[in-house]
Amino acid sequence: MNAQKQTPAALGFRMPPEWHRHAATWLTWPKDPLTWPERVPQVEETYLEIMAALAPHEIVNLLVDDEATEAAVRARCRFDGSANVRFHRIPTVDSWIRDYGPNFLINERGELAYNDWIFNAWGDKYEELKRDDAIPQRLESLLNVPRFEPGIVLEGGSIEVNGAGVVLTTEQCLLNPNRNPQLGRDGVEKYLRDYLGVEKVLWLGDGIIGDDTDGHIDDIARFVAPNVIVCAVEDDPADANYELLHDNYERLLRERDARDAALEIHTLPMPGIVGGLEAADRLPASYANFYIANNVVLLPVFNHVNDTRARDVLQRLMPERRVIPINAESLVWGMGTIHCLSQQQPGA
Repeated sequence: MNAQKQTPAALGFRMPPEWHRHAATWLTWPKDPLTWPERVPQVEETYLEIMAALAPHEIVNLLVDDEATEAAVRARCRFDGSANVRFHRIPTVDSWIRDYGPNFLINERGELAYNDWIFNAWGDKYEELKRDDAIPQRLESLLNVPRFEPGIVLEGGSIEVNGAGVVLTTEQCLLNPNRNPQLGRDGVEKYLRDYLGVEKVLWLGDGIIGDDTDGHIDDIARFVAPNVIVCAVEDDPADANYELLHDNYERLLRERDARDAALEIHTLPMPGIVGGLEAADRLPASYANFYIANNVVLLPVFNHVNDTRARDVLQRLMPERRVIPINAESLVWGMGTIHCLSQQQPGA
């Protein structure tokens, strides 16, 4: 049921924080050798590891292209909770469902709805991937809940909410002329208020080196509680990420929440250089791309000395969940990791 006449906020819907109890996590089975050159088999194994970590705690809705893929993947689901993996034969081009999939909302009665933003493949960078823009509409008959069409370009990885009136994003992405050149800052903020049900927008600057999404927030800074943010900071002054991440950190230290209360900011280390040494060859590896699920947090790690530091920071800040490290060295060759490939569906 396409909902057009009123905005989600006007109807009492809002985007809940990621730690809100999930009904399910949505994933898309990987297959594109252009996304993961010579690494699809390794990426498939990583997906199975992710599914094994999630399935004991919530439904895993997995999009697959066809019956043969479903049968092959089903045979490999040999883990506790595998009965919670639900297969949906909906063909896709790529696997980044965070960015092209439904952006779920709830109201005070726990009723579900979702936003269907325009997906233009991260600023018209990959023409063939734009076909995944159709996925939210394809899911409408399956979900059978209101679908809102804001009519502007936005990816799920570019926004981060605290469930208490605040959305965190970056100027590099949402103010980029390759997204919505007709909108200025005020126009973007109005859409975020109307379609996410927030009151305040916190703007950071640039994203990390190697990020082809033009600065998605989920590689930089994340809420772990309504007034608690973890912010990626590079320790090495010679690293290309050093200044831009410190600028974002300093911005956060000056910010307040929607009730004008101070925010608690914790730093998260970076995993050093992954990929080539040149900026053009560097991959967007970040511990901030973790995913908060029911009872667990899935943390991308990169066989770096800071893996343990990152895990310890998140475990201390989210003691009610078990932080599970997932080796993301193969995933990141596709220009994203665990948060980018997942999408949470809130429960009542």
